[in-house]
Amino acid sequence: MLGAPMGLGALGLGFWAQAVLPGSSGINGPLLEAMLASPPPHAVPNGSARDDLKGVAAERTVAGGGGFALAEPAKGTPLELEIRVAVVREADQLQLSASGPWWLRKADGSVLKQGSAAETISLSASESLPAELWLETSGGHAVRVNGQGYHGRLRVLRDTGGLLAVNHLPLEAYVASVVGAEMPSSWSLEALKAQAVAARSYALAHMARPANRHWHLGNTTRWQAYRGLASSHHRTRQAAADTRGLILSYQGGIVESLYAATSEISMEAHGHLGASMSQHGAQALASSGQRYNEILGHYYRGASLARLRQGSG
Repeated sequence: MLGAPMGLGALGLGFWAQAVLPGSSGINGPLLEAMLASPPPHAVPNGSARDDLKGVAAERTVAGGGGFALAEPAKGTPLELEIRVAVVREADQLQLSASGPWWLRKADGSVLKQGSAAETISLSASESLPAELWLETSGGHAVRVNGQGYHGRLRVLRDTGGLLAVNHLPLEAYVASVVGAEMPSSWSLEALKAQAVAARSYALAHMARPANRHWHLGNTTRWQAYRGLASSHHRTRQAAADTRGLILSYQGGIVESLYAATSEISMEAHGHLGASMSQHGAQALASSGQRYNEILGHYYRGASLARLRQGSG
């Protein structure tokens, strides 16, 4: 996620070589056990998955026969997951507040301070603060750090170089925000849905293989663009809801799905890593009438769709 309004796709390890496989980490096993059996991918036609405009015409012909579409798994009871995103790192000061009443708690749950929506508390790295603090608010309201609003809760830690603020929130709320940060919310809903699946799959790969013991991934272009409530729109929330729990899978593992603004950027940044989705290409394909699973089948060839759910029935 580099660039405006789109970003350079998630800079990570490659799809083919680095899909997160069962047993590769402690958290990954339970996550994969919760996935429905993913249907086998459709036959992969010849041709390059990295063409944008030239690929559209060819894809429309093949997709008409169902050759590119990834089969959609059956629905089940959604698996509720919480993701941890580092939103501020190595800060000298933090300004904390909320859109409603808030409580600043110690790690044991006791209240250190509390306030109303009109009140802000300033924390400084030079202060004698507890090693861990939690900013919470009542249901339906958002926590704020340095004026930026977020779903869920905020954990503040003393870390090397200053204060660390980690947003703990539901995975689907995170996905909706990433989609809005990575694509214009006015784009085709099918393109937004393809972006939601790619963003969720990338996030799951980092939940299975976190960047840090306190957080799964960051909010910068090193990972996926995440701007909290500022990039959550009713259309991006719809895209997340319509694809709830869907991720890309390859040989039983979670695909660390890469994407970029255009096929040229994708080739430059990810050509040596494997499959990568062009966001402008996804919009062009959606505008030509293709559904999100056809778009994903075009760019992540050989992958299949899997769905996270509760239980096995």
